[in-house]
Amino acid sequence: MGKVQKKFIGQTISTERKKLGITQFELAKKAKLSRSYISDLETGRYAPSVRSLIAISNVLDLDLNFLLKNDVNTSKGGI
Repeated sequence: MGKVQKKFIGQTISTERKKLGITQFELAKKAKLSRSYISDLETGRYAPSVRSLIAISNVLDLDLNFLLKNDVNTSKGGI
């Protein structure tokens, strides 16, 4: 996963989390992840694991494809 994709996913997580009015801590607790990991994802520091993406998408009530759509649109050859 490239830098642009990590940034896009992180920004999407942040935007959708804020739409729900929940903190990074609340998202982390519900997704069974650490708050610092959520922060690192939102800033694009780390590429999320599949398990993390599933947990986050469940908490945010998002289709997993929504979080990954930038990868599909910008990657050479898709996923």
